[in-house]
Amino acid sequence: MMFLNREEAGNLLADKLINYSNNKDAVIVAIPRGGVPVGAVIAKKLNLPLEIVLSKKIGHPFNREYAIGAVTLKSRILSDSVPGISKRYIEEETAKIRKILEQRYQTYYGKQTPLNLKNKDVIIIDDGVATGNTLISSVQLIELQQPSSIIVALPVAPPNALKKIKKLDAVSITICLSTPLNFQAVGQFYEDFNQVNDQEVIKLLKETNNNLILK
Repeated sequence: MMFLNREEAGNLLADKLINYSNNKDAVIVAIPRGGVPVGAVIAKKLNLPLEIVLSKKIGHPFNREYAIGAVTLKSRILSDSVPGISKRYIEEETAKIRKILEQRYQTYYGKQTPLNLKNKDVIIIDDGVATGNTLISSVQLIELQQPSSIIVALPVAPPNALKKIKKLDAVSITICLSTPLNFQAVGQFYEDFNQVNDQEVIKLLKETNNNLILK
């Protein structure tokens, strides 16, 4: 399955999530940066607030694109399938990534406080996953806030990554529109997969939440 762009993926996912429309206890939480345009479309269509969760992958020392784990401001997960990487490298990368995440937090939120997710139905959105590690670490971070439920909704993921996500006790529902076997990168399933910058994330967050109709 090919998506025209992130907006089309968001519209298709919104149709699957229509039961959450106008639900005062539901929140869309997107993973920046690529998940935000997808999440914004869903939030607007369902009239829900849009939040973000900050996490970033730890790259393999010999191939930075290959994720061996992921880090949030409060948690970290490592893949079991990549043995032999020094503890020092992982600690140094974690510290570096947390600095970047702190800066992003300031950029996206400024003086605003993120929504409290306690007792909320949290719908986590990304534009797709490859290993699933970043998304899993995001689930772990959100779980600390004691939501009522966590729903994961994705346009595309390889079967093995989706299996890992579905196994998480914290996730009650997993929706994925496409699970191709021949999976190399998320971008191969989009005709337009342009880079999303910080300015676009800030704009989408403001626009979406300013247009929220409180009922």
